[in-house]
Amino acid sequence: MALPMNYLITGASRGLGDALARGLPSAGDTVYLVSRCRPASLELQDGVTRQWLEADLSREDAAETIADGLTVDVIDVLIHNAGIWERGSFSSGYDFEAVSARETREILRVNLESVITLTRALLPRLERSVNPKLILIGSTNGLSNSGTPEVAYNASKWGLRGVAHGLREHLRSKRIGVTIINPGSIAASEDDSRLDLIPPSDLVAVIGCVVKLSNRSNIKEIDLPAMMDEMV
Repeated sequence: MALPMNYLITGASRGLGDALARGLPSAGDTVYLVSRCRPASLELQDGVTRQWLEADLSREDAAETIADGLTVDVIDVLIHNAGIWERGSFSSGYDFEAVSARETREILRVNLESVITLTRALLPRLERSVNPKLILIGSTNGLSNSGTPEVAYNASKWGLRGVAHGLREHLRSKRIGVTIINPGSIAASEDDSRLDLIPPSDLVAVIGCVVKLSNRSNIKEIDLPAMMDEMV
């Protein structure tokens, strides 16, 4: 019989974060949901304990706020999912020259810096797990020849891969698995059947597989474009 697990998911109120909050844990598990807005998954009655940690990852004290809000000493799975991008991104309306310095700093802080500071703050709790997993949600925008012009967002996702590779080496002796997953565009719901979008359930399944690995193996990196994504 599997032991109950403690998860922490950032960006948990919508999109992939919401899908993970709903589909990843099993009855008896506890999930801490980090977001600025109240997650709708809190209303589920499925045997999973979900707790909301209201936090803005663009703030310098976000990691401390999240760590102080935890009521457990062990985190088994930490998923860095939160991500933001420039206005007009992924459309013909994107204009690099119109992006302000403030917006650029916020993107880099949320997508990149917060991953470093939050991991550092929660590392003692990960170390207490018998099979800890650290999972970072990157993007195909952080891969070579992605064909995408979003400068700050791309830079943050390229940098996130560097964070993942550095943490993996640092945490190898502690047997903490570090995986970065680089998905293409993700559908807003399972009902969207376009072949250039990835169903959220596919990512839930992939991450569920990573979580179930023993601490004797480690998936380093997974690139997951949509079937008809011709840019990757």
